[in-house]
Amino acid sequence: MKTPFSVEQFFHVFEQYNLEIFPGQIVIALLGILGLVLLQVKAPIKDRYIGVFLGLLWIWTGLIYHIAFFSIINEAAYLFGDLFILQGILFLYNSFKGRLHFSIEPDIADYIGYFFILFGLVIYPLIGLISKGSITGIISLGLPCPSVIFTFGFLILTKDHLPKYLLIIPSVWALIGISAAVNFGVYQDLMILISAIFAIVFLGFRKKATKKI
Repeated sequence: MKTPFSVEQFFHVFEQYNLEIFPGQIVIALLGILGLVLLQVKAPIKDRYIGVFLGLLWIWTGLIYHIAFFSIINEAAYLFGDLFILQGILFLYNSFKGRLHFSIEPDIADYIGYFFILFGLVIYPLIGLISKGSITGIISLGLPCPSVIFTFGFLILTKDHLPKYLLIIPSVWALIGISAAVNFGVYQDLMILISAIFAIVFLGFRKKATKKI
């Protein structure tokens, strides 16, 4: 699919974002690491923290990246931004309603979810740094694709009932975001589709199993 901007314009947006919001990306990464650490904690406060962090992460990505930066080269960014902001609001709403519960158990599905979190948080930007050799052009948490992979990881680690509409916008973005791997050689974006498929299938089967009990 042909994009309305060039490869150079696409990567230049990331460079501008990184230069202008610094050290914001470092703060976002540290907050993401804290969420990962809190998975090991039994206190219920971790659920509120992780849910609120995911909500603010999506709002940040929609407002700051899509609307403030990406819209310069692509008018569709306003729509993308609105969708990300909506997803963030949904996370905040469900967090304050006490509907999101996160934990990691010693089973394969949870380990895969944990891996997706690590991928979005650490592995994704490292692959970009190694392949592009540019710190200013790094794509890290707070930008769309690593944030969506990171989010799918946490959704897989939810316990009890998960409102299924929380999967809709991340899944839509997985289909949109995969174009970066095809058109611009951001091959780590292939993980966004893998994480989406796994999350949808796993959470779908988990819900059915719960209903039968």
